[in-house]
This record gives sequence, structure tokens and C-alpha cells, in this order.
Amino acid sequence: MKILATILLAISILTDAPNCQQANISVLIKDAETGKVIDSYRPDNVVPPASVQKLLTTGAALEMLGPSFRFTTTLEYTGYIENGVLHGDLYIRGGCDPSLGNLKGTQAFIFRWIKAIKAAGIRSIDGAVIADLSLLDGDAANPSWLWEDTGNYYAPGIFALNYMSNTLNIVLRSAEVGSVAEVIRTEPEYPGLQTINHIRCTEITYDGAYVHGLPYSNERYLTGSVPSNRGQFGVRSDMPNPGWLLATHLTKYLQESGVKVTKPASFIAESQLDTGVRTMIYEHKSDSLGALIAETNLYSNNLYAEAIFRYLGLNYGKPGTIHNSCDVLREFWRMRGVTVKGALIKDGCGLAPQGAISAEALVELLQYMNHSKYREVWMQSLPISGNKNGTLSSLCRGTELEGKIHAKSGTIAGTKNFAGYIDLPNGKQWVFAILVNSAQGKAKNVQTVIQNYLLDVYKSNQ
Repeated sequence: MKILATILLAISILTDAPNCQQANISVLIKDAETGKVIDSYRPDNVVPPASVQKLLTTGAALEMLGPSFRFTTTLEYTGYIENGVLHGDLYIRGGCDPSLGNLKGTQAFIFRWIKAIKAAGIRSIDGAVIADLSLLDGDAANPSWLWEDTGNYYAPGIFALNYMSNTLNIVLRSAEVGSVAEVIRTEPEYPGLQTINHIRCTEITYDGAYVHGLPYSNERYLTGSVPSNRGQFGVRSDMPNPGWLLATHLTKYLQESGVKVTKPASFIAESQLDTGVRTMIYEHKSDSLGALIAETNLYSNNLYAEAIFRYLGLNYGKPGTIHNSCDVLREFWRMRGVTVKGALIKDGCGLAPQGAISAEALVELLQYMNHSKYREVWMQSLPISGNKNGTLSSLCRGTELEGKIHAKSGTIAGTKNFAGYIDLPNGKQWVFAILVNSAQGKAKNVQTVIQNYLLDVYKSNQ
């Protein structure tokens, strides 16, 4: 009876908190070794997972492809080479790599490409550099994402060719209160981009601007507000067509290196049939999937998660579709005993508010991965409570649970979720999922309630 009372008190810390009383909550904590339930509350209740969804995507990818897998981007040409002249076009065939020229890296890979092109005997191209996006269908922006997200840097379109994190920095000039901020430039420069600008300079102290736009469209609609009198102020946006920009940059660098290119860069999408025979001259390999998954989970990288998710859909046919990716993910986990019957899988990163999963399903997934042959890679990809590297830096910092929680967090409006593992002093481990949706107030306040709950359960069971 004493144990039961302790459990009831613990869960009431969460369910009776003023900002969580009307929330949709699902909780399950189990002993990882024995499966004994430590605490639970509506464990089969489905809740929007937010970025906890990335566990489904990265876990499936790790099991299906292995940590050593690398995405491949190839350089190919049509036509023939005669006396140093390529009588045809140079293609960049996208392989869904999310990391080409990412913002944490450099553009050095382009110069390796140019070296390979010259090694193939090409000194002039009587044609164009063409980005081949045909591996995926044209549905680059997930239709389940909110309009307020689509077009912003954290929800970029996903293409067979992703480049520079698919992100633009729109640099504004912030002036007096009430004025419209002036668009100065974009970084990188994106030729032909048109901005319809309604961003006001106000007395706010944060970035309150939104960017709206669709993949392949060079029009971006800017709304909201930015702080006044700040001089230059950057607002990050998605990139309309990163593959085309990559082809444009490769054309530019080829010209600068002495390789003449006759025609401007272009691209082909999945709807355009290409029947020409191509010759491959170079394969570019990404970092290992293990490294990409670490970036995905540690820093909740939506682009990486969604690109991996879209690649998995190729198991059901080409070109890859969002529908196929959802089906692959659902079937993969169903076959491994994860309760996905009531789950709604809409994307790979968790931006879709219609997505839903239960704490029970997440705990089953985490238990499965705890026995995976890739367990070490999996655990290294998860943020650690109180650790500055990752999204759990503020969770349980300065408490008994600092450094003891390895978990993925998920945050969207009204939602704060955590799922992962808790290390115990006796060397054992708990596996847990806490999902709180439709809570009131700020996410950080909901996190405080969840933290207090976890600490109480932890102390009560020592």
C-alpha cells in the first residue's frame, strides 16, 4: 500500500499541476531489464510526439541501413567527350544526403568535384550543369505541416539534393519603430528570389518574423516583426530549390577554374523523364549514418530527420513519396512488436501536429533498441540531461538526475515530451516516455513539472 501511495503522489505532481490539468497525457516508466512497471498513466493514450518522432525515424534507419551506411551523390554526364569538350550535360544526381555543404561544414567538396571532372578529361562543357532531383517526388514540403512552419528554416523542403542546410539568411535593415524593415540581401545569394516584405520594426526584443513560401517557388512572403534600430538583422528562411543553387555554384566554380560551361544551370524534377544514357565520373559519400543520426537526435535536426525518413520510403518504390515513408516506418515497427495500431505517422521529424503515438509504443521501441546490435551508436545519439551538447541541457541540471537521463525531447505549441532511458545508482536502467499535449503556458514551465515528477519517481523508488 505504501508503494501504491507513493506512485499516486508521483503522478499527481504531473496530472494535478495547474498547467497540465486539462492536458492530454500519456506516461509509462518501466524497468529496462525486467519490464516491471514503475509508474504509468494512460500509457496507451496517443499524443502528438513532436520531435520525439525522430526516435522512430532514426531507430528504423539504424536497423535497416546500419551505422556505416553513407548517402551517395553522383556526378554523371550525357553525350561524349572529344578533345576536352563534353558535348552533353553534366548531372548531379541526388541521393537524399542532408549534409552537403551544411552550415557547420564548408564548400570544399565542390573543389573535389571539379578535380574529378577535370580528371575525366573535361575542359569545357557544351551544355549545362543539371541538378537531378528525380529520386524523390515533387512533394518536397510535407502537406501535414502547418502553414506557419512551411517556408521557415526549421521546416525546409526535402529534396533528392539538399544543400547548405536548405537555408537562407535574409538580411534586413532594422530602423525606427513602425517602419518596414528593408531587405538588403540573402546569404547565400539566391538569384531570382523575390520577397514580398511586410516585416515591421517594433519594440519587441526577439525575432518575431515569419517567412512563407513553397518549394520550387522563388517568391517568399515576409510577415511579423523584428526589433527596431538594430541595424542589420537576419531572418532565416528555407531555400526554394537547393539542388538548383548547388548546380549554379558548381557552374560558377567550374568557370573560375577554367572549365567553360555554355548554358546556365538547371534542374530536373521527378515529373520530367530523362532517357539519356549517362556515364558516372564521381561518387560523393556523406558522413556515416551513425554520425548523421547523432546530429539528428542531439540537436533535433528536422532536415536530417526528414531526409532520412524520405530515403526509407524508397524501400516501397521510386520515386520516394511521403506516403511510402509513413508506411515503411509503421510496418517496420509493427513487425518488431511496437504497438503502432492507434498511432498516426505523418512525417519523420515531428512537425506534423496530426501525428500521434502512445507512451507505450515509445517504451516498446526504446526497449527494442536497448537490445540492438547498434545499441552503443543509438545511445550516443541521445542528448544527456544537464549536458550542454544537445537539447537536454536544462533538464534536471543541478539535480540527482543530471547526467543520468539519455532521452529525446519534443516541443511544439502546447506540447512537451521526453522519451529515453534513466540510469540508476545500482547499475540498472529505466526506460520511459512522458508525453504532455495541450498544456497551458510556456513549454519551460511544463518541463519544470515533468522534471519534478521524474525526480519524485526516482527518489521514491530508491
